[in-house]
Amino acid sequence: MIPRAGVVRTRDTIDWPLLIAVLLIALVGVVNLYSATSVAKGGLADLYVTQIYWLVAGGIAAVAVAAIDYRHFERLAYVIYGGGILLLLLVFILGRDIHGAARWIDIGGKQRGFRFQPSEFMKIILALSLAKYLHDDPKVPVGPSGGGRTLKDLIVPAVLAGIPFALVAKQPDLGTALILAGIFVSIMALGKMRWKSLVTLVLGLAAFSYVAWEYVLHDCQKRRVTSFSNPELDIRGANWHSHHARVAIGNGGLFGSGYMKGTQNHYLFLPEQQSDFPFPVFAEDWGLIGAVVMIGLYAFVVLWGLKIASQAKDRFGAALAVGISAMIFWHAFFNIGMVTGVLPVVGVPLPLFSYGGSSVTTVLIGVGLLMNVSMRRHTFA
Repeated sequence: MIPRAGVVRTRDTIDWPLLIAVLLIALVGVVNLYSATSVAKGGLADLYVTQIYWLVAGGIAAVAVAAIDYRHFERLAYVIYGGGILLLLLVFILGRDIHGAARWIDIGGKQRGFRFQPSEFMKIILALSLAKYLHDDPKVPVGPSGGGRTLKDLIVPAVLAGIPFALVAKQPDLGTALILAGIFVSIMALGKMRWKSLVTLVLGLAAFSYVAWEYVLHDCQKRRVTSFSNPELDIRGANWHSHHARVAIGNGGLFGSGYMKGTQNHYLFLPEQQSDFPFPVFAEDWGLIGAVVMIGLYAFVVLWGLKIASQAKDRFGAALAVGISAMIFWHAFFNIGMVTGVLPVVGVPLPLFSYGGSSVTTVLIGVGLLMNVSMRRHTFA
């Protein structure tokens, strides 16, 4: 029999605000997915049921991750990183091509099995490996310029982030590559940098962007960026997605058109409404007020994650919490930015809102790690 005091201590260490916020986002996401696919034909109409299955599976994974002391993940971080890189390489051999991109690996066959996207899990893996690096090398060099990290100190973490970034961009998956870059920048911001090094880094990134534009990005990706500068141009082509997303959001007004009454979704004007564009469906159904509430929930989760980082008992836990929070932030930032026309369309899912088993599982594992760091601040030995 478990002592009552032990049960109380375990219950009290659970981060209830984080758990409740995540459950609310997931619940609203399922309700919205039902609306988004209500007029769809074929298997799309049942996607909300599959999403529930993935949420349950992801929840089990999150509980398992939260139950294991996160310091064990620190010891295995580089081994896990190697496995993640291997999976990204296997995509080019075994990957399934969908819409011109090979990002998925089929497990168990196409009929009875499922497919998963290794690049999604690489986000968590990158956060683990960068946190491991900072844990092993926490010093901030001091020099005549006032102290801070130099470019030399960024070589190892840049390589850790650069390898998966290049492999993911090659698939091609620009959106996920940008998320990986965002995680890298967010975690490395924990350490000071010398001003000269920072200026050199910015110039280097500018040069890299030019090379990527000329030799890495595909024509379809370039069209998305160039069409972004003139949103009213080529509405029936490159700007179709963003145009109808903005129309849906505008139709919602202040209070919304009503649940499952959005015209842009009902008449199938919104493409990929279940994955890349669920937020316009929600905004048209529930209006500006509903949209602001959802954005507020995401902001709460991110800020709460940073609070967990600030209270972590060691550098690895702090860096890991920052990385997970950054992953959620950049996902929400890019997705909501692209559907509102503020950013180009890059195909980034909205955490726990967009349909997708790999995405849902990855986010919930990340939440489990956040919960882990939060709980261990009370029981650190």
